[in-house]
Amino acid sequence: MDKVDAALLEEIANIHETPIGAYNLRKNGEGVARQNTANIEIITKKDKPGIDIVIAPGTKNESVHIPVILTETGLNDVVYNDFYVGDGADVVIVAGCGIHNCGDQKSQHDGIHTFHIGKNAKIKYIEKHYGEGEGTGERILNPVTVVEQDENSHCEMEMVQIRGVDSTERKTTANLKAGAKLIVTERLLTHGKQLATSDIEVNLNGEDASAQIVSRTVAKNESRQIFRYNAVGNDKCRAHVQCDSIIMDDAKVSSIPAISANSVDAQIIHEAAIGRINNDQLLKLMTFGMSEEEAEEVIINGFLK
Repeated sequence: MDKVDAALLEEIANIHETPIGAYNLRKNGEGVARQNTANIEIITKKDKPGIDIVIAPGTKNESVHIPVILTETGLNDVVYNDFYVGDGADVVIVAGCGIHNCGDQKSQHDGIHTFHIGKNAKIKYIEKHYGEGEGTGERILNPVTVVEQDENSHCEMEMVQIRGVDSTERKTTANLKAGAKLIVTERLLTHGKQLATSDIEVNLNGEDASAQIVSRTVAKNESRQIFRYNAVGNDKCRAHVQCDSIIMDDAKVSSIPAISANSVDAQIIHEAAIGRINNDQLLKLMTFGMSEEEAEEVIINGFLK
């Protein structure tokens, strides 16, 4: 790992040294380092690129890191990762992809992640995307996430696009059985002429299943953002979808909500708001000696936390 690799890993996975616990590091389409633990096994797929992450039932207070970095221009990397989380486990999973493209061809990573979460299991999943490089080639990231939750499981997902990604198509589908709970927090920043689309569908299929989806985004310059969210209540359940966006300059943002109730006991709420930075907040910060640009940056950072 050179300095570029180290900087990318720090951005997307907060890795400063060899991670504690299980990990699998992937660079330019190839695995470069791996470690298993007594309770977490990482297995290379035989039929397609990717890995199976098998977490034993009852595993507690452990983590697994599976970051991906791309430093070659013209590379199109596709990976299929399946997570099998045993009943009663409680773990943290840190993923993410960073692209450093200094060439004139596009560099692209498509990560297809499927989670099989057992009964009473709990996971926290953190996925960060980041792009950099002085080249003219595009940096493209297209994550696909499928979540299958068994009874009374708990899944918390933090999905972040930091900056520097020219195009992203994000697709998330979740199916929840009785008593399962899903929390999704999405934070995106686009600038320049970047495009970000996000499609999230949650199917609440069991009694007392619940979901909370919160999206906070900032669109700057001439970038575009399109969001489509659908919560489907098929039993007695609860769901709350909230989408808040700050729009700046000549950017464009679309939020396309859909909520569906197929049971009289389904309670589903959707809220969406798109607007500019609050002028009162801006003026207040400027009275402390900040420039307008500095004040905007403070507001944006606070909004995306």
